[in-house]
Amino acid sequence: MINKENISYARLIVNLSNVLFKSTGISNYTKNVFPYLKSIAPILLSSEVHAGFESYLIPDNLTSEQGTKGHLNRLIWTQFQLPKIYRKLKSKLLFSPIPEAPLFSNCFSVVMVHDFIPLRFPKRFSPLTPYHLYYVPQVLNQSKHIICNSQSTAEDIVRFCHIPSNKITPILLAYDSNHFRPVIDERFNTRFPYFLYIGRHDPYKNISRLISAFANVPSNLECQLWLAGPSDNRYTPRLKEQIQELGLTNQVKFLDYVPYDDLPKIISGAIALVFPSLWEGFGLPVIEAMACGTPVITSNLSSLPEVAGDAAILIDPYNVAEITDAMQAIANDAGLRSHLSQLGLQRATQFSWEKTGKATVEVLKSFL
Repeated sequence: MINKENISYARLIVNLSNVLFKSTGISNYTKNVFPYLKSIAPILLSSEVHAGFESYLIPDNLTSEQGTKGHLNRLIWTQFQLPKIYRKLKSKLLFSPIPEAPLFSNCFSVVMVHDFIPLRFPKRFSPLTPYHLYYVPQVLNQSKHIICNSQSTAEDIVRFCHIPSNKITPILLAYDSNHFRPVIDERFNTRFPYFLYIGRHDPYKNISRLISAFANVPSNLECQLWLAGPSDNRYTPRLKEQIQELGLTNQVKFLDYVPYDDLPKIISGAIALVFPSLWEGFGLPVIEAMACGTPVITSNLSSLPEVAGDAAILIDPYNVAEITDAMQAIANDAGLRSHLSQLGLQRATQFSWEKTGKATVEVLKSFL
């Protein structure tokens, strides 16, 4: 830990002001990548001390735990306090795991971009729309370099921000191979085979079409559809109405939030993960399901083909009949399920946080 009487200097500082260190997407990325930065001896800007690293303590009211106020506090802190810390520590480079950095300052930065979904699927009155429309492009234009999580996201950066592609390095994400693996748990060895969806209930996740597709799967197959993910008062009630209208109340289960420890068990018990999202920056559930040996049905759009390769059934997420056909094929054909399971297990071995972390270090070293 650094105090005013004992100031260390670092060529690299890592901005962890937004990180909650619990199981959220960006926090998951950050906590898995930053251990690999030890070789370049960064100082972590964080509200807590991290073993094995030197930390510069910053306020603890800059995260989503404080809601909109937390985000606003962080943006103000980033603009006015972070440049002072950068100069105080005599830094050469700032690395941020989100696309945030001081504007109109002498701070050299490398930032990480996860997706542009708020611009592809804008929500009325959402602060994320102007944030991605005005602030993020300025950050990316002023940054020395940009890391992103897929070639698809790299193309969105070029499209929405007009950044030259040679300023962008896509580095695919990974999964916890010690956690996500085939697991047998009697609680999920149910009488009825079930398809599984994991994620939020936002419209771009395409759950409404998934439900419509499931309604067309022949009833003699006696399948269920389990929806794992937190309820959302904006969207979940309409999904429940749709299920009732289609007479699927007994076949579709809302699991709400599933604890991290239970995810491999519930994934392993499914006959397939169905993930027909209209757009993803990466799509972690796909690779996590493959690592559990569970067949995958997913979209042929955005980053999902990059993640799935040839180890999944790719469908047009706007075509309900295609989703139905894929689900019916999985339910009918044990040989197909076994084949996809083996392909998925092999595919998952190509992804590791070590590979992601080391590739990130190589980018950062080139600017130090």
